[in-house]
Amino acid sequence: MKIGYVYIMSNKKRTTFYIGVTSNLWQRVGEHKGGTGGVFTSKYRCFDLVFFEEHQSMYRAIVREKQLKAWHRPWKIRLIKSLNPEMNDLSGDLI
Repeated sequence: MKIGYVYIMSNKKRTTFYIGVTSNLWQRVGEHKGGTGGVFTSKYRCFDLVFFEEHQSMYRAIVREKQLKAWHRPWKIRLIKSLNPEMNDLSGDLI
């Protein structure tokens, strides 16, 4: 089975969040940072990786992505801060 990742990208002011799923986190974050990751992330300048989770299958990652997308904003912020209290860009360790 292919490993899956759920990730959250944000803009510099942390006012907008994008939740996505991928099988190659490093490549996908690079695409977002390069402006080719998608219309939403480019439009709202969501270039900082603030959270990610690894899952043992793409199916589980997709289920989790759908769950997180349904969450209220304060819940998402609490989740991010539980692993990344300063909400720093984590992509420096990946790319």
